[in-house]
Amino acid sequence: MYKQDFVYKVSASTDSGSQKIFYIIVFASVLMAMLFGMFAVTANPIIISFAIALIVGVVLSVNPVWIIWLILSLGLLVTGLLPLHFDFITSKAAWGVSLLGFLLMLIALVKVVISSSVRKDTPAFVWIALVFLLYAVANSLAQWNSIGEFLTGFKRYFQIWGLLFALCWIFFDKQEIHWWKIFVLFVALMQLPFALYERIIYVPIREGLQYLYPRMVPIDVVSGTFGATLTGGGASADMAIFLIIILAFLLARWREKVLPVNKVCLFVPIILAPLLLGETKAVILMLPLMFLIVYRQEMFVRLHYWLMGLIFTLIFIYAASYAYLYNVNPEGKTLVEKIEETVAYNFQDKGHGELELNRSKVLIFWVEQQGLHDPVSFFFGNGLGSSHEITGGHVARRYPGYGIGLTAASTLLWDLGIFGFILFITILVSAWRSAEELRIKTTEPEVKADAIAIQAALALFAFSIFYRLSLLEFLSIQIVFTLLLGYLAWLHHRYVCTN
Repeated sequence: MYKQDFVYKVSASTDSGSQKIFYIIVFASVLMAMLFGMFAVTANPIIISFAIALIVGVVLSVNPVWIIWLILSLGLLVTGLLPLHFDFITSKAAWGVSLLGFLLMLIALVKVVISSSVRKDTPAFVWIALVFLLYAVANSLAQWNSIGEFLTGFKRYFQIWGLLFALCWIFFDKQEIHWWKIFVLFVALMQLPFALYERIIYVPIREGLQYLYPRMVPIDVVSGTFGATLTGGGASADMAIFLIIILAFLLARWREKVLPVNKVCLFVPIILAPLLLGETKAVILMLPLMFLIVYRQEMFVRLHYWLMGLIFTLIFIYAASYAYLYNVNPEGKTLVEKIEETVAYNFQDKGHGELELNRSKVLIFWVEQQGLHDPVSFFFGNGLGSSHEITGGHVARRYPGYGIGLTAASTLLWDLGIFGFILFITILVSAWRSAEELRIKTTEPEVKADAIAIQAALALFAFSIFYRLSLLEFLSIQIVFTLLLGYLAWLHHRYVCTN
């Protein structure tokens, strides 16, 4: 009898517990339905992207591989193209991918906290990257200005850094890495058809609209899948950096006899062709920089191969220079005049576009305004987002029309001070040393080639810091940056820590 009473009570309590769970689920479902219904009726792309990313993120949180695939495919092939066709979502297209990036960062951080073995095998540059992130947050909180400035600044800086931490702290097997590398090569090959389409269709349209938008440069729209708008600027320089990085990987693998010559002859022209369709003048600096790093050893061992490559590079630079004159030269200026003009708005007194400052003057201006007479701002900056002109950062509002955040270097100095700038540079320097250690220790030609190519890419990123703002703002090139560092961390764990 007592046994029957006990069984009855247990079953009754179990039924009661199940009913409570059922009611909680129903109540939560109703609330979620109402919430997402409210999201839908707002017709706000940011809110809708947030809602979709929230649902998808919860489903994908159990499988980071899917999150990475979504980030790579949407970030490199979709978000850059949407604003060109749907101009009203210019600044909102990347929000869903950014949220996935933050979700991936959360998963990676949880992984490193609970696993001591993961922490032990982490290369130094990843720890420095984490220190930089924590410093940026703590420094901005200490110099608090507004919640909007902080959140938008944090989102721009770190929206995809989860990719770096995930590749370092979450286990991915060699086959998954292989497929991601194949996909990145596919993205590189896809730049040519999209660049051709933009050159043939959109450049003439923008030329017809130019009188309405005097600051618009029609040829800027030739940026492949990296992003452009119908009436604004384009990420043609970011596409160029990406393509030169891919070229570095191909040449390094050919150098190590991993990639056969027939594939090199097939891929290289497709990779180089988009560089001739746009107007990225920095190609004439970035291409030799990449070549010198990839083939630096040949200068002493096989000089004739190095000279052949150098001659080819110079011929391509000459062709690119005349392609630029053909693409963007409504005044009919000579090559010498265009060079003098370029030097003027990069290193002399002429401002960049309609801005007061240019790429060199913006650094001099920072020293003048934030020198040792203001030591706090000099060493620690003014907080994330403070120099961002488009969103109205509180420092940018002091200097309207100056363009104090023109480059990543000036933005880092204004936002995070000399200390934050040095931390960011230290990430690249430490990553270079890690790649060099990998190159020396590995016996696999493919890994050795990738280590050399990564060093070339790091040099291009260092150049980009003083050339553009992209590494701190634009999603597509940030994916390339964090993916490359994450791949280096994965190689370090697999081929250095295990030896």
